[in-house]
Amino acid sequence: MARINSSAELEELRKGILAANDLNKPCISVCAGAGCVASGANEVIAAFKDEIAKQGLEADVTTKGTGCPGFCERGPVVVIYPEEICYLQVKAEDVPEIVEQTIKGKNVVERLLYTDQTTGEKATHEYDIPFYKNQQRVIIGSNIRIDPKIIDEYLAIGGYRALAKVLTEMTPEQVVEEVKKSNLRGRGGAGFPAGSKWEGSRNAPDDIKYVIVNADEGDPGAFMDRAVLEGNPHSVLEGLAIGAYAIGAHEGYIYVRQEYPLAVENINLAIKQAEEYGLLGENILGSGFNFVVKVHQGAGAFVCGESTALMTALEGRAGEPRPKYIRSNIKGLWQRPSVLNNVETWANVPLIINKGADWFTGMGTKTSKGTKIFALVGKINNTGLVEVPMGMTLRDIIYKVGGGIPGGKKFKAVQTGGPSGGCIPEKLLDLEVGYDELTKVGSMMGSGGMIVMDEDTCMVDVARYFLEFLTDESCGKCVPCREGIRQMLKTLTNITQGKGKEGDIELLEALAETAVEGALCALGKSAPNPFLSTLKYFRDEYEAHIKEKRCPALSCKELIAFYIDPAKCHGCGTCARKCPSGAIIGGKSLIHMVDQTKCTKCGTCFEVCPPRFRAVTKISGEPVPDPIPEEERIIVRGAKKNE
Repeated sequence: MARINSSAELEELRKGILAANDLNKPCISVCAGAGCVASGANEVIAAFKDEIAKQGLEADVTTKGTGCPGFCERGPVVVIYPEEICYLQVKAEDVPEIVEQTIKGKNVVERLLYTDQTTGEKATHEYDIPFYKNQQRVIIGSNIRIDPKIIDEYLAIGGYRALAKVLTEMTPEQVVEEVKKSNLRGRGGAGFPAGSKWEGSRNAPDDIKYVIVNADEGDPGAFMDRAVLEGNPHSVLEGLAIGAYAIGAHEGYIYVRQEYPLAVENINLAIKQAEEYGLLGENILGSGFNFVVKVHQGAGAFVCGESTALMTALEGRAGEPRPKYIRSNIKGLWQRPSVLNNVETWANVPLIINKGADWFTGMGTKTSKGTKIFALVGKINNTGLVEVPMGMTLRDIIYKVGGGIPGGKKFKAVQTGGPSGGCIPEKLLDLEVGYDELTKVGSMMGSGGMIVMDEDTCMVDVARYFLEFLTDESCGKCVPCREGIRQMLKTLTNITQGKGKEGDIELLEALAETAVEGALCALGKSAPNPFLSTLKYFRDEYEAHIKEKRCPALSCKELIAFYIDPAKCHGCGTCARKCPSGAIIGGKSLIHMVDQTKCTKCGTCFEVCPPRFRAVTKISGEPVPDPIPEEERIIVRGAKKNE
């Protein structure tokens, strides 16, 4: 690679790259994000390359692995350009047919297209699929188009143009003002305005300053930052370099989870390529601006997602929060002014510089601008990454983009904001998604996790689950978090096990208040949210567990029993054969029963009972009917003896 010494040379290089690319030449883009790789994407890519070579089409067809386009439920995803034909759940054995029918014959392989589960209609193009059609993908939209391991592909779509613009046409103060004008808010937590944070560091008197990428994405079910780092790492680097120029920093860090090996590989490769082109390092684009980036791999502690704990870990010490008597943008890493934003926030910066603050503020609500990437998971038909404009309702995200609840089940709640977020009930489905809107109803934006729950979910157990996670992840530095959350978990566990007692709810409320008021960092202060929000909207479930020893959702193991309805049992023996504890009583031509003394409540019998019978049921809070004598359990030619 030849070093680029000016913005003019950058544009000449870009023109050369575009001229060398025939836009009418077929290009097979295969998602090579971590999710699709786990489903066999690498084998699909290898099969395409082998088949293209076998057919002698190397000069006519390009094959590449790309970033995650979001539709993880249906991976591996393949998009064929220029027609933008989208195939889902592609396997290596499908490749010869695709090459023969689509690449050579210009025909569509119908069985690999998206099929609407309700209407049966098929969608040929990516933009026709409801999952994509209802999004506004400004950050992850390029993922399926570029190979993240090749910097030229990022340059071809305008990459590093924003960096060249700020270095040659804008003062640092103008960059800060443009970001402030955009009202870009941090995408990784409470939504603090990025421009104000930058301005504080810019005006700080210290000569040494830092910019930091928080990619320590520890929320269960969240993978937004991972997908951006894997699929378009240069967008993050470019945003980081612009931020460094704006505040006067010459050194940046990317703090990334060690559990993200592909993201680590791609960002390190991106840094190396950018340095070779002179887009990082000394005298960038001949401007006199110097900037270097280092990658630090975190050890997996959730608390290191908190700003001060992350900086402490970067300093080589145990990742523990520290009091914020002075904000980190004034005294942060090594007590120097430090701007910390998450991956998605940095990736927005080049777009704002290129398209202008007015373009950015044209999306979203009054106080929440732009788009937001969510990891839409749980009891939802279309699992994956979704990017939507701020202000879209929860209903539209869940039903228009997510495709609704599987199995005809009823929606119950959605949890947003990660383990410290809150659960939002059905009556608030028309809530517009924004920082302030979510906070008002007892939840938060957080980094963008969105877990959907159906009618079979016990909300008391949900609170217990998240408190268990947060107890394990507490650094233990302060008593309200270390002991308070632990005691909340103990009490919630007792309630889900049928050991709840009068006064438990009041105890939990008191412990929650103490943690909110007295914890050192945001993890401890927000940890009670799962309990507080579920109590607010589902108090009847708490009271049923405590007063009636009953789980309304038939979920809590210690509060349910499995029972075989004699009127529905046909003596097929499936449950008896599959029961791991030998708790099913029955034999040939006998109505089966569950021996409650042996039953471990694993639910196997409930799962394997043939749908045409549905003889096994769950009951809670009521006594199991007495066993039927054997002579009355005989089945004669499909009919019960007592009939």
